[in-house]
Amino acid sequence: MRRRFTEEIRIEDARGTLREACSPLGADVNFNHYSILPGFTDVHVHLREPGFSYKETIASGTKAAAAGGFVHVLSMPNLDPVPDSIEHLMIQEDIIRRDACVGVHPLGSITCGEKGDKLSDIEGLAPMVAGFSDDGVGVMDDGLMKEAMERVREAGSIIVAHCEDTRFPRESREAEYRQLDRDLELALQTGCPYHMCHVSTKESVQLIRVAKKAGLDVTCETAPHYVTLSNEDILDDGRFKMNPPIKSRADQNALLEALTDGTIDMIATDHAPHSAEEKGKGFAGSAYGIVGLETAFPVLNTRLVREGVLPLARLTELLTEAPNQRFHIDHRLPDDTDPNPTFTVWDLEHPYQIDPEHFLSKGGSTPFKGWEVYGKCIMTVVNGKVVYQR
Repeated sequence: MRRRFTEEIRIEDARGTLREACSPLGADVNFNHYSILPGFTDVHVHLREPGFSYKETIASGTKAAAAGGFVHVLSMPNLDPVPDSIEHLMIQEDIIRRDACVGVHPLGSITCGEKGDKLSDIEGLAPMVAGFSDDGVGVMDDGLMKEAMERVREAGSIIVAHCEDTRFPRESREAEYRQLDRDLELALQTGCPYHMCHVSTKESVQLIRVAKKAGLDVTCETAPHYVTLSNEDILDDGRFKMNPPIKSRADQNALLEALTDGTIDMIATDHAPHSAEEKGKGFAGSAYGIVGLETAFPVLNTRLVREGVLPLARLTELLTEAPNQRFHIDHRLPDDTDPNPTFTVWDLEHPYQIDPEHFLSKGGSTPFKGWEVYGKCIMTVVNGKVVYQR
């Protein structure tokens, strides 16, 4: 019988399946005292290719994903060229087919070039992308956003919104929740499925909570850094600079409450690598964005599960079942009927320190550098193929 997607399995329960799947590694692999979890899905990843391969490539980014236990990622469209047409999307798709070691699901842009003045080829792209986003910038034109929602709804897709009202300082709560408030009103008017990226404020949480109670087709994500850090923890270092910025302790607590009551549907990393030079100019001078694929589960397992904030089953749901259902992604746990399983193998018992020098990502900027964490990925298997082994 297939087990529930959110249930932890002792690896001894699936030894035969594991041995067969991992046969390329040899017969002497010892899986005792490890745990199996389903492969995770990250709905917010910047793979940077095409256009910015000095920051990250699809090859390096998906290797980092596999090392973090992620078997599916949604790639953000702030690329060069931006995937605003089928022609531009196919440049990215060709690299994915050649280089990706985990599932990569591109998002198309809402507007051409993410410039906010003309809509992309929504109807042409919709069957080929996981949704539509202008991540990195908010769509400021109310009429254009309403038209986008109408066309996305008709095309059977979803808006994946970066909420940032540029009339307010980026560091303010208003920059996020004011645009979210507008978007939720437009989603009500149009009936368009709507997903909010990287929730970081208590006001946004409450708006989402009210919208769900009103029956809107809305989901949202937050990120590990927003639920484990507050602005009291920020140092004068580029590894603490991301967009949206980390907010107050009160915002952090509101996010944690929203994870427990179901208002927040999933956790995504917003993995956004930059070069060491771009992140080495102190907090004020550095580029926005941190890496997260290789630290997400260990940080969340340590700070949320081991400290009693969430059970492991709930954390696993936030990283697997919820994103897969929302974005129609299918992958399964191993059982006796599945000859090509997808799963991850973890050491949950032994602590280690996060060291960016060991990352497979090209980026190394993380606020979690030096943290002692529990949750070391030992192996990631995708469709019966070992794509990562520590």
